[in-house]
Amino acid sequence: MSALFDLSGRSALVTGASGLLGAHFARVLADAGARVVMAARRLDAMAETATEISAEAVRLDVTDPASIAAAFDAAGPIDILVNNAGIAVTKPVLAQTPEDFDQVLDVDLRGCFLVAQEAARRMVAGKRPGSIVNIASILGERIIPGVAGYTAAKAGLLHLTRQMAVELARHSIRVNAIAPGYIASDINAEFFASEPGQAMIRRVPQRRLGQPGDLTGPLLLLASDAGAHMTGSTITVDGGHSVSSL
Repeated sequence: MSALFDLSGRSALVTGASGLLGAHFARVLADAGARVVMAARRLDAMAETATEISAEAVRLDVTDPASIAAAFDAAGPIDILVNNAGIAVTKPVLAQTPEDFDQVLDVDLRGCFLVAQEAARRMVAGKRPGSIVNIASILGERIIPGVAGYTAAKAGLLHLTRQMAVELARHSIRVNAIAPGYIASDINAEFFASEPGQAMIRRVPQRRLGQPGDLTGPLLLLASDAGAHMTGSTITVDGGHSVSSL
């Protein structure tokens, strides 16, 4: 059974690899045997993890097509892409500026498209089957106040995943998404320790935040031969939050 999830001999590129989830995804893929390339705007923020897992690190700005091409040139042939780069601007709708909205969509939707497109073009040119895993969010299907650009971008990313899956299937490239719920991190620890944060956790049927490790199985399923007949799918990992009426 473990052979289904074995990634030995494959190469993976993870965007947004300087953050909590990106670093976790890089570790998971390396532990499964893949050669891993970590990509983000700041090389120094990836250095410790890259050394720890013997990964390569490349500079990548997902909003810049020239930067994307250069990163893929440096990375070499890739079989697995984890499209994880993302940002959010938290302001009420009436306070959002055009620049706020554009900035989030530029990274979270347009950037994901550009990186996936570059990966797919190179897979097709090299006649390499591949797997693209887009990191979406349950906020692509539901909303919380204050993050209009983020929810719009993640909703678009879910549909973009389906679109690319259909068009790339003939090239043996699978495109799927993972939609996490709220994941515990140093960034949100203070909020979730507060009364509003605790109230939000109580609305999750499992009554807990997700942990990066909760995404390990879904990632390996979609990246490996275990998910060979899956494309255009979204795996939701949220403790039941998105199906709850709370």
